[in-house]
Amino acid sequence: MIPYTISFIAAIILGMSKSGLKGMGVVIVTLMALVHGAKASTGIVLPLLIFADILAVTYYNRHTQWKYLIKFLPWMILGVLIAVFVGKDLPENIFKKGMAVIILVSVVIMFLWERYDKKNIPNKVWFAGSTGLMAGFTTMIGNLAGAFTNIFFLATRIPKNEFIGTAAWLFFIINLFKLPFHIFSWKTITAASLLTDLYLIPAVILGFILGLKVVKLFKDHQYRKFILLMTAIGGIVILLK
Repeated sequence: MIPYTISFIAAIILGMSKSGLKGMGVVIVTLMALVHGAKASTGIVLPLLIFADILAVTYYNRHTQWKYLIKFLPWMILGVLIAVFVGKDLPENIFKKGMAVIILVSVVIMFLWERYDKKNIPNKVWFAGSTGLMAGFTTMIGNLAGAFTNIFFLATRIPKNEFIGTAAWLFFIINLFKLPFHIFSWKTITAASLLTDLYLIPAVILGFILGLKVVKLFKDHQYRKFILLMTAIGGIVILLK
């Protein structure tokens, strides 16, 4: 009963995150890994993410900014492909600690941009390329791309709804791209994992509805600060996990 309760809570949080409350992916990953194991949990979480992506794309579609998605998506796809081949042999603890440091340093830089507003917004290929590669790599390894995508979109300074709508399409496309690798290469999606997903879908819907109500309470500048705070917390959790 307790494992199911934890999974149900994680699914609610997943739904809330897809409604626009970004930065909570690390909580979802941690809870699901605790119940189902690190690798197996990725196969359970991915179909739930795709289902929630459909909800998000449907609700926020009118706000999508395709120019940012086109700039970021190819690099993210490349990151996924790299992770498919190296993910099984990657020393998990070393990777997570290094990733946490990168996240935290990036968040500090973003906080400085928000406070002083004196630096040029990164619009070079290296910025989209580096954050895109890391986002793709980490989303395949452990569904932990949120921090890197948040940093990229925050740097573009697009408004809250455009942020959410563009990210919704980005993750819908990338999660569909990851699907065959989880089924045929890593074999983490099975009939048993899909049955678990069926039980958890109502929790995702509930979380999405709750999240929509919470998102409306944030103004654009408050939302940016919230995302930065959640991203920083995520980096710390990864570092200590």
